[in-house]
Amino acid sequence: QVQLVESGGGSVQAGGSLRLSCAASEYTSSTQYMGWFRQAPGKEREGIATLNTATGRTATADSVKGRFTISQDKAKNTVYLKMNSLKPEDTAMYYCAARTQWGLTLRVDEYTYWGQGTQVTVSS
Repeated sequence: QVQLVESGGGSVQAGGSLRLSCAASEYTSSTQYMGWFRQAPGKEREGIATLNTATGRTATADSVKGRFTISQDKAKNTVYLKMNSLKPEDTAMYYCAARTQWGLTLRVDEYTYWGQGTQVTVSS
């Protein structure tokens, strides 16, 4: 059973930056693709960015492209989400997830393993 632990959330003013971390209990075929998602109160969970841990290929949602960057440190089994130029509308619970099936996707239902989430609050 893959375990994912997010950290790095917090409160920040608009225009600020945060870096979220997701530590995986293993870096195997079960975590070949890892992604970041977020869910604001009253809204559906949405995919933000995903990464192929073997090749480093990434995909990012248009809503955050140019501001958010996904990356990894293989030695630490950790995936990061660097968030710049944060806006109040970025306020949400941010989740890390992993999947085995081939292909970069931001579809929530394609991911098998989920972390508990870390809260990000952006004030104006």
